[in-house]
Amino acid sequence: MDILSRISLPKDLKNLSVSDLQDLAKEIRSFILKEVSQTGGHLASSLGVVELTIALHYVFNTPSDKILWDVGHQSYAHKILTGRKDQFSTLRQLGGLHPFINPKESPYDSFVSGHAGNAISAASGLCEAIKKAGSKNKVIAVVGDGSLSSGLALEALNFVGEKKQDLIVVLNDNKVFISKTVGAIADYLSRVMTSKKVRDIKEGIKPTLKGLPLVGERLFRIAKLIEGNLKGIVAPAILFEELGFRCIGPIDGHNIAHLVEAFENISRMKGPLLVHVLTQKGYGYTPALRDPEHFHGVGEFHLENGEAKVTDNNPTYSHVFGDVLTDLAERDPKIVAITAAMTAGTGLKPFAKKFPDRFFDVGIAEGHAVTMAAGMAMNGLRPVVAIYSTFLQRGYDEIIHDVALQNAPVIFAIDRAGIVGPDGATHHGIFDIAFLRSIPNITLMIPRDQIMLAQMLDRAFKMHGPVAIRYPRGNVVPQPLKYTGLKKGRAEVLKKGSKAVIFCIGPLCYTALEATDMMDMAIVDLVYAKPIDSATIRAMVKESRGRFLVLEDGSAKGGVGSAILEILHDIDIPIRFKLLGVPDRFIEHGSTDQLKKMLGLDIDGIKKAIRQII
Repeated sequence: MDILSRISLPKDLKNLSVSDLQDLAKEIRSFILKEVSQTGGHLASSLGVVELTIALHYVFNTPSDKILWDVGHQSYAHKILTGRKDQFSTLRQLGGLHPFINPKESPYDSFVSGHAGNAISAASGLCEAIKKAGSKNKVIAVVGDGSLSSGLALEALNFVGEKKQDLIVVLNDNKVFISKTVGAIADYLSRVMTSKKVRDIKEGIKPTLKGLPLVGERLFRIAKLIEGNLKGIVAPAILFEELGFRCIGPIDGHNIAHLVEAFENISRMKGPLLVHVLTQKGYGYTPALRDPEHFHGVGEFHLENGEAKVTDNNPTYSHVFGDVLTDLAERDPKIVAITAAMTAGTGLKPFAKKFPDRFFDVGIAEGHAVTMAAGMAMNGLRPVVAIYSTFLQRGYDEIIHDVALQNAPVIFAIDRAGIVGPDGATHHGIFDIAFLRSIPNITLMIPRDQIMLAQMLDRAFKMHGPVAIRYPRGNVVPQPLKYTGLKKGRAEVLKKGSKAVIFCIGPLCYTALEATDMMDMAIVDLVYAKPIDSATIRAMVKESRGRFLVLEDGSAKGGVGSAILEILHDIDIPIRFKLLGVPDRFIEHGSTDQLKKMLGLDIDGIKKAIRQII
């Protein structure tokens, strides 16, 4: 790697020729492929923005000029160019590089980026801060086209355009959201139209046209109309121009010479500006180009063919959910499924294929998904909203106001609940129990295995109100316990014992059984986080003479442990207990096993906690 070995920080790019930059792009792409094939990660998006990343750091003066990435999936080249190349082998590993963008890791990371849609809003705030500081530094938000379905992004565009903020929004269009437009001609026109000569001519013509007696204003409006119609031929710019942006593009996102020329011109312009850049997810790597959805996030793989190093054909909870829902939908035509840009991840591909007219992928718009489901539910349909726990947080107001307040029979399938591993703090699904438990009318069920998940989904359709079912990422339990059936709000005693009782919920019940195999300990699967079985809890605590342990794969504050303490507030015996869950802090990235060990949610941690209470 002749060029990359000489690059430590963006300032090292400044003396390179454009030809050198194009060679550097190839080296960075090879570097990313080599490293990610060994660590896993978000590959296709990062491969698609290598040239764009180089051009931005070449033209602008980071970190004084601020680049915000929306979302961090596309940040690997950025990390490599900003002093983290030698640490790249630690990506997504415990104690290693963050999976996404985090200012604590580097001054070149301007704002946390884990969930899509926040970059333009954050950049708008940076614009105001820079303006008030009297600085002339630029702010650039790099936004994937899929993020534009986020209400937050649209709200931000509206505000930036209205306030005429000096903000550059780079729209990375990789065909996820915006339709394909003309390429070479639009690219050429965009670079020409951003040049100083053309801008001076345009600015000079405006007052001349307006100054003509009687017809000046009319001619100016006609000229603007012609200009707008011409732009409509080469770029989807009208929406953004109506919001107050000057639109440039589309530009070939893999041609560094064109990117550099356009950005150098743009750097001398005042915002708000929207630069439309066309890229390909997985660019430069045939397997990723062929299947960008699969290579969005991958584990370790063989570089020569893209095949996974470890083939895991075991079913996951997401697969079980999707298969069971598809079977139920065959019997009930009122069942519909909704997701937010996570069709494959939530296991809904079979449903979408079999019932295309009953499947809705709303894009990155979780709030809309929830309220749309409420509208369906209040008018006879049975909607199931399948969203990752961490993303459901974005629909919290809608859950309260539009679903629970009306007691609308919406079913929430909460995927990726609990600790999810190497994606880290922005993606752990640890808050759902706490934020749902406080909402009236909601029933919250947590299956310990795939058998219970199937039964809970079936039962949810027989209930007349909102129901949430949360389940983890990963494979199902190899040998699930037999289960006789659900009783609303009732826990299940899995094991009798007298020294203490362990209250658990979800797959952690199996960890508890393994940890107490030879111990005189009672184990109770709570099954329901809401309504919680207060009678069984009080009875079991009395039987164990007040000694108990609570295990939950979620926030210990406000979770089922908190619910149990609420139930026991007036119990007439002394209690000695320990709550094992996620403490009051954000948990870093690492393997799921490593993080659970760190939190005491593994066998050794449970045994240690038992010794402390007995």
